Amino acid sequence: MEDIPQDWGRSVVTIGSYDGVHRGHQLIIGRAVERARELGVPSVVVTFDPHPSEVVRPGSHPPLLAPHHRRAELIAELGVDAVLVLPFTAEFSQLSPADFIVKVLVDKLHAKAVIEGPNFRFGHRAAGNVAFLTELGATYDYEVEVIDLYVSGAAGGGQPFSSTLTRRLVAEGDMAGAAEILGRPHRVEGIVVRGAQRGRELGFPTANVETLPHTAIPADGVYAGWLTAAGERMPAAISVGTNPQFDGTERTVEAYAIDREGLDLYGLHVAVDFLAYVRGMLKFDTLDDLLQAMAADVKRCRELTEEYDRT
Repeated sequence: MEDIPQDWGRSVVTIGSYDGVHRGHQLIIGRAVERARELGVPSVVVTFDPHPSEVVRPGSHPPLLAPHHRRAELIAELGVDAVLVLPFTAEFSQLSPADFIVKVLVDKLHAKAVIEGPNFRFGHRAAGNVAFLTELGATYDYEVEVIDLYVSGAAGGGQPFSSTLTRRLVAEGDMAGAAEILGRPHRVEGIVVRGAQRGRELGFPTANVETLPHTAIPADGVYAGWLTAAGERMPAAISVGTNPQFDGTERTVEAYAIDREGLDLYGLHVAVDFLAYVRGMLKFDTLDDLLQAMAADVKRCRELTEEYDRT
């Protein structure tokens, strides 16, 4: 909060973890941007690091759909003026709902309006709700608008869109369902590190991605998608799993950039976008069987990414 400019004026604020910035989140954030423009003030998204559950219940950190820098990019694309990332500490978790409103919304951000979903909770033991937020708005001169973010679709059998549902679909390998909620393919990021280099020996050199902590990684299998490195987006065949063909034990995310040769990606921060599940992780009888399967996987991944880019 000490980074907020001293001369910061009134603003429109929305608060939440906003993991994934899915289509439901986009409705709330989009309305905050719209209301800020109506009032002629900046819009601010307030979020937390680490996830509050990790502080309140250590060891319960949920798999993350997007790291903070990615969330900031997605939020910026919606037209938001600023993102405030609050360190969620044990001390911060003890703030009462009233203290949270005064210290964050009133004293620092000078909220003129607050936009939230109907189930928004805040303060110690999540005791604050939108009714309490609205009640104190009369005292501290801010309005509250509640947006129903629970849009539903085919994903998850028509369940309301949520980060929890998205995490489940990712864990099940349902990338189409996850993409329906997110409004884009699910992304995993990390640094390219040296692996066993078997892919290179087999003619399919892969980028072995050391993913960021707490990343939501899809179920084991082969996927079609894209590898983005140094600003270039390349169709890719992606493998997630322990490499049972070679009796591996460590779960990895590896991406083969289709039809690209001579790439040197070691040490680069890359992004892997998952478009579609192609097949499960198998152990083949012979190396020739594996090579045939890999060639078929690449062909299918090329077809799927080309089809997606045409639509």
